[in-house]
Formats: sequence, C-alpha cells, structure tokens
Amino acid sequence: MSKQQYLLEVGLEEMPAKYVRQISQQFQDRVANFLTEERLTYDAIKAFATPRRFAVLVDGLADKQADFVETAKGPSEKIAKDDQGEWTKAAQGFARGKGLSTDDLYVEDGYIYAEIKEEGKPSREILPQISQCITQMTFPVSMYWSTHRNFKYIRPIHWLLSLLDDEVLPFEILGIQADRYTRGHRFLGHDQLTIDKASNYEKLLERDFVIADQDKRKEVIVQQIKDLAQTEGVQVSQDEALLEEVTQIVEYPTAFIGSFDDKYLALPDPVLITSMAEHQRYFYVSDQEGNLLPKFVAVRNGNEEGLENVRHGNEKVLVARLEDGLFFVEEDKQESIDDFAKRLSHVTFHAEIGTMKEKMDRVSQIAKLLYSHWTMENLFADYLSTDFEPLIERTGAIYKFDLETNIVNEFSELQGIMGEYYAREAGEAEEVAVAIREHYMPIASDAALGQSALGILFAIADKLDTIISFFKIDRIPSGSNDPFALRRQMIGIVRLIAAEELPFDWDKDLKAILEAVYPSDDDQVALAEAVYAFMLERLKNILEQEGYARDIIQAVLGSASHGINQKRAAAKTLADHHEDEDFKTVIESWNRILNLKDKMKEFDIDQVTVSADLLESESEEALYQAVDSLYLGDMPADYYQALAELAPLIEQFFEDNMVFTDDEAVRNNRLALLEKIGQPVKVLANTKELLIK
Repeated sequence: MSKQQYLLEVGLEEMPAKYVRQISQQFQDRVANFLTEERLTYDAIKAFATPRRFAVLVDGLADKQADFVETAKGPSEKIAKDDQGEWTKAAQGFARGKGLSTDDLYVEDGYIYAEIKEEGKPSREILPQISQCITQMTFPVSMYWSTHRNFKYIRPIHWLLSLLDDEVLPFEILGIQADRYTRGHRFLGHDQLTIDKASNYEKLLERDFVIADQDKRKEVIVQQIKDLAQTEGVQVSQDEALLEEVTQIVEYPTAFIGSFDDKYLALPDPVLITSMAEHQRYFYVSDQEGNLLPKFVAVRNGNEEGLENVRHGNEKVLVARLEDGLFFVEEDKQESIDDFAKRLSHVTFHAEIGTMKEKMDRVSQIAKLLYSHWTMENLFADYLSTDFEPLIERTGAIYKFDLETNIVNEFSELQGIMGEYYAREAGEAEEVAVAIREHYMPIASDAALGQSALGILFAIADKLDTIISFFKIDRIPSGSNDPFALRRQMIGIVRLIAAEELPFDWDKDLKAILEAVYPSDDDQVALAEAVYAFMLERLKNILEQEGYARDIIQAVLGSASHGINQKRAAAKTLADHHEDEDFKTVIESWNRILNLKDKMKEFDIDQVTVSADLLESESEEALYQAVDSLYLGDMPADYYQALAELAPLIEQFFEDNMVFTDDEAVRNNRLALLEKIGQPVKVLANTKELLIK
C-alpha cells in the first residue's frame, strides 16, 4: 500500500487572534477523527494557521481504506439446521440478509456465524467527504454573510484548497470550489498562488510572505525580539499572552523598536504598560534593573520595506494615548480619595440591588464579621499585636474609589491597580493600598491569588456580597448563562479559602452574615441553602480537576461538614485509603450504621448518652468501651484512622445484637451507641456514595 500526502486548507477573512489556535486544533482533531472513522491510516497530521487560514497536511496517508471484516452472529444451530443437518429458512434468510450464501456460514459454540468482508475504497473516492470537517466546525462567535442565511461561520470563507499529492480532489461549499489555489500575504503576496503539490505548501507560502506554521511564526518573533534586545542592551517584556496574540495577528512578522519622549515616564508604570501592551500590542522595554525605558517593541505584518514609516506611525499612535494618560492622571490629582469615594453613592451597582456605596458598606460589615471569627488564624498572625479594625474600616470606606477616577474610566482594566497607586501616593496605609488591588483577585478562575491578609479578607467579602446580592433578586446562573460571572466569583472564594486554610463554615458563618448584613422578610434559610449548593458545585469542579474519583467527590460533598478545607482533606483521606485491604470492610461497617439513620430518630451528639447498665453482650460492651475512649482528632485523616479501628467491633456488634429489639430502653441505648459513631462518620463523608468492590 503506497503512501500519499493530502493538503486541506480553508481561507477566510481575518479571524479574531484569540481563537486562531483553538480553531486550528479543532480542525486537526476533526480531520483525524474523519480519517479514523473512514479507515484511512496515516503517519502524521500537521496543522497550519494564520489569521486568514487554517489547514492540515496529512503525511503518509494510505492510498485506500483498510479492508473491513465483521463477524456477524446468527441464530442458534438448533434453529439454523434441521434434523438432516440442512440449512433451514432461518439460516438462508440470515445469509441472504448479509449478502452471502449459506456456503459462507459456519458453526461455533452452538451458533452460526458469517464473516462479512468489505474491500477498502481508494482514498481519492473518500476524501471529498472530508468537507464535513469544514462545515461542522463550531466557534465561540459566528456570523452570517451574503445570501447564506442558513450557514454561519467564524468569518466568511473565500477559498478552499484540496490536494492529494499533486491532484485536486474537488468538493464544493457555498458555491466555492476546492482547487489548488491559495492566497499569499494580503499586501506582499499573490491573490492567487498555485500549489503544485501538497508537500510544497509551506515552502511556497513562505516565499509569498506567509509563515503558515504558527509555532514557527512565534519562534521567529521571539528570536527577532531577542536580537533587538541584545543590540539595544535592554530587556523586553516576556508576556506569553501578548506573544500569542501578536503571533495570531500577523502572517509574516517583522519586529522593530520604537521610542517616545521620556517625559511620559512620569506616568505610573501601569498606565505605560497598559497603553503599550493592552491597547497597542507592543512589548514594553526596560533597563537591566527593570526600570521602564521610553522604548517599545512592535511587530508588523510584513517585511522590512517601509519600516521607518511603520515605526513612525506606531510611535504617533502611542504618544496620543500617553498624552491622554498624562491628562487624566493630572486631573485625578486635583481631587482626594475621599472625594472620589463619596461619588460612589451615586453610582449604580445594579438597578435592583443598589449603589456601589451601599455595596461597599455591606462588604465592610462582612469583612468585620469574618475577621471577628478568624482573628486567631494564621492569616492574621502578623496583626495579633496591632489594631487591625481601623485598617478594615478604612479599606471598606474607599476600596473602590478609583472607579470614579478619570484614568480608570479611560483604562478600565486598571481598576484596583490605579487605586493602589493613588492610595500609596496619598499616604494611605500600605495594607490598605495593597487590598484595593487584591480585592479583585483572582481576576480569572485560574489567575493568581492575593497574598495580603486585608486583600484576601476583602476579596472574599466582596465576592460573597456579589453572589448573595444577585441570588436575593433571583439572578442565579443557569446552564451557560452567567452574565454577572458569579461562578468565577465563587471559584475565587473557594480557592482563597483553600489556599489560606480559612475555617469558613458555610452553615454558621453564612447564616451569621445573612442575619447581620441582609436582614429581610425573605426566606434566609432557602437563600443560605442556595448559596451553599452553588459553592458545592464549584468545589466539585475543583475536586474533579484535582483528579479525585466521582464517588469520592460525591461522598465528601454530602458530608455533614460545612468547611471547604475539611471536604478537600476528606477527599484526600479517602483517596489515600481507597486501596487499603480493609477499605471495603471499613466502609461497609460504617454504611450499616448510616443506613439505620433513615429508621432511627435523630440524636444531638452532645446529649446522646449510653447507659452501661443496659449493655447486654460482650460485643456491645466492647464497642461501648471503644467509643467511650474514642479520640477523633481534628483532621479527616484522624477521623478515618480512629473510626476505621472500630470496624471489626461494629461487625461483631451487628452479628451478636438485634438493634430494633422489643425492649425500648435497650433499643434506644443501642441506637445512641451507633449514633455516636454515625455522626462523626457523616462529618467525614457520606460513605454510602462510595463505590466499593
């Protein structure tokens, strides 16, 4: 079987840079799945992508499908053959249905079978169907165009290329015929570039000023930046996200250094960096000590021709933005932090919730309440000998003040960052300044967490207020709909509590917050339960990402513990012991007790008493003595170890004693004894959810 190369390219208008790589990967995966399903073997698939195209080159493609052989099982031999050993009508019908004769049938293990063989077709007959890989693509955003109202795509398709070695394998999509033509660089290349054979695709495009391999394009940019940095004796920012974006904006990169007047270095670094990186896609430049320099590195989509004009144009655009920055910063300096904060009483957080000032007041209350619960925690260890309350008070009064500044109104991505800068400039306590920035953290589900005690406290309080406030007005996320990013806010809370091992009790603490901060006639029990359930879903996602088995996750989520860290530690404990020889025995013994809880009345663990006078058997006495001297410790691992040691005694107890005896006093005594075990087991996990073998 000979090997071939197959090239498939989709050409379109410029795609958004942030989607190019994922689109390329999806296309590669779809092509690979298609070839596998069609029994076309290959050696490798290489993906290509630029803003104007995505493509794959299949190397070592078989010239025909692998032959298909299927064994079909028919009726039993008793039905398939008569008393004389001749094939019956049932056997004949089975063979006919498979396109075979009875000569092709054979008997095995009391049944008749037939092997159905289908010879593979040439790949050139199969490959035109690969157009489905193009039409079935899915995108984060799509659009309709022209008269194609029943077809939407990331951007309008302009050309299709389909080559098997040097042969065009035609198909058609929306009236566009696949051919051997692609397009070079929009300004430097040809509008119709002929690809003579699949293997020459990458080489011919590069001659036409298109580097189709996105990883190679990125490497070119990295090397060009390194060369410029070495020549200039400077450092250029290492921003992977920006590098990826620039890679997917250009088809033929050329990096160059630009400059601006050093008077703009008077601007705060965040303004300079944001102006360059976020707004202009430039890499900022610093000296060897890390101080910003009045220079930048940009990447043009083209060669070095006319580079001086390009440099001048980029400098001009940046200077205009820096001028705006200077103006806004100077304007902001004319007012105090408290002036900006007062304006927040007129800024709406949400029409049904209230103003930003009202939100800040609630968050300040939550922060104070949580601090009163957590004063002795490690998070606040550095402040135990100082007065921390004034820092909470001041932070609560101003922590969102920069939302009213001119610079943040123009550069919204600098919220918190400029607040920290202005607070520090105004002489606010360093803890307060840092908390203004850190209360937004993490800014994404997997982004960095805040590090300061005050910042973490306000990050949790602010996010919790947002969630509670929207839940109160029934704006609860459903499906993929989450317009207020409440899932991300809750993930942030869970991550912060877990990272700092904070003892947030989602029963007591949450109810205390609702009573103190959100007094109303609403059903606060239902609200607390809804918020708790919402947290559990986020914790479930995190535990799944950490690799825990589904049954372990369900078990710890259903525990009687209301602490995130207790549930995470319990998951680790169960996973650590899952392969123990006695794991099955331990869990089954606990489950026998938990199963009784549906039949028995509830006991308060502090009030449950077991009378030694009512113990009737040696096994009952032994279990009582063990429970009476039981030390559970503080951690789930301690709980497991202590409770696991009871397993043999529990099994013997059930073997020797009838729990639901007619004697009510004895029955209640035994239930009380088992409840003293069942309650701590349930604190560890709802072990009935565990799959044990």
